[in-house]
Formats: sequence, structure tokens, C-alpha cells
Amino acid sequence: MFRRAFWFTAGAAAGVWATTKVNRQLKKLTPESLAAQAADKAVEAGHRLKDFALDVKAGMTQREDELNDALGLHQDPDRPDNVTALPGPRRLRAIQNTKTTHRPNLSYDRNEDH
Repeated sequence: MFRRAFWFTAGAAAGVWATTKVNRQLKKLTPESLAAQAADKAVEAGHRLKDFALDVKAGMTQREDELNDALGLHQDPDRPDNVTALPGPRRLRAIQNTKTTHRPNLSYDRNEDH
């Protein structure tokens, strides 16, 4: 008698456990739950992308500072007269063109850009 009661109770407990497990999985597969999971993953991916962008920006700033130090370009925001900068290529060409009396032969090669 006790043996039968034990197995009956064990079977009922296993049935309740299996039913609960199946119901949880079915709730996870409802459209609302899938949409919420997708939204959570999208928010998580957005946070990772933002962190990556911030890391890239910090690396760019660090590298720019290294290059400025290597080139001797120092910018002090409190002293604008202390700012030194290299002239851009267009400015250099303009300066060079004012010094020459003739216009240099500028030919355009289409394959140069590729």
C-alpha cells in the first residue's frame, strides 16, 4: 500500500514539475515575450555600441594629443597667441602661387584617384 502511494505521489510530482516547465517555455514563446526579449537585446546592443563609440572617441583624442606633441603643436585655450598650427594644403598652394609669376602646368590624371 505504501509502495503504491509513494509511486503515485512521485508520478504526480513529476507531472506537476513537467507541466510547470512546459508552461514556462510556452510563455517565453508568446509574441509579447519575444518582442520584449528583442527589445531588451536591442537596448543592450545600443549600450554596447555607445560604449564602443566612446572608446573610439577617447582613442582618437589620445592619438591626436600624441601627434600634436610629436609635431610640436600645443594649444593652450587660455593663451590664444600661443597656438601654433600648420597651414592647410590649400593655404600653402595660395602662398606659393602668389610668389610665382607663371601658373604651373596642372594636369589631371583620372587614374590618380583610384
